[in-house]
Amino acid sequence: MEALFTATFLTALLYGVVTAGLPLLLAGLGEQISEKAGVLNIGIEGMMLAGAYAGFSAALATQSLWLGFIAGALAGIGVALLMALFCIRYGMNQIVIGIALTLGVEGLTALLHHFQFARTRPSLGRAPDFSLPWLSDIPVIGPALFTHNPLVYLGLALVPLLAWLFRRSAIGLNLQAAGDKPGALDASGVSVAMTRTGAVLSTGALAGLGGAYMSEVGAGLFVPYMTGGAGFIGIVLAMLARGRPLWVLYGALLFGVSLALTTALQVGGFNIPTDVVQMLPFLMVMLVLVIFARHSVLPPALGLPYVRGER
Repeated sequence: MEALFTATFLTALLYGVVTAGLPLLLAGLGEQISEKAGVLNIGIEGMMLAGAYAGFSAALATQSLWLGFIAGALAGIGVALLMALFCIRYGMNQIVIGIALTLGVEGLTALLHHFQFARTRPSLGRAPDFSLPWLSDIPVIGPALFTHNPLVYLGLALVPLLAWLFRRSAIGLNLQAAGDKPGALDASGVSVAMTRTGAVLSTGALAGLGGAYMSEVGAGLFVPYMTGGAGFIGIVLAMLARGRPLWVLYGALLFGVSLALTTALQVGGFNIPTDVVQMLPFLMVMLVLVIFARHSVLPPALGLPYVRGER
């Protein structure tokens, strides 16, 4: 009986780590792209929330999770377009605009939820999983690590893809130059504005996809403010990863542990107040910042609008 209890607890914990960590991974990778190009995308929390609402609404209407994922990504891109317009086209303060977009999306999605879902409270039910052959049959860790929605595996595949893109491709070099020396990139004939816009839109797509995963797979429903600061944790991951996607993955799993403890402890029968457990991710954020923040390396032009001819 004790062995069964331990196995159940470990399986629930590991499964929860992956489920909670994927939105953080997508948000962190998206923010990493944006920061490499010199744009501090504080609005990523709003992009995730927009993706969560649009993804759930589309999946509920079409009964297709993948159409929901596409809608979530498009919603994130829509918010990112506003970020690009105000911060890149008009050179406004990136922090102020990012906070304004997040607050605006929070209010808008809460209002839409009130009119659409507050009375009926619809849900999608449990999302179907895809089991990797043979690996999913491994005791304890098989069901926890190798039986998930296919989006989990696609998210993990982004890590080596972006690592290669950053180091080996012209796109990665342009992103690096846009954040380090935008004047040099402009002098080479590459548009700084277009490079940064592409980075911000990519961030919006990944953040919206992460939000859609939270509402469609993680919860199966949408509630206002459901992202709960996941976008801000993604910003922390991107800042501390030093441009390395693999470090974003490690950080997402670390924070995923603290987020998954709520469900795992409930499955395990531990009588701990939920509010106490929900504090763990933010305590983890503060601890990580205290230990590692001084070692973070940020692009010199991060947060600074580029105006041709200025030095």
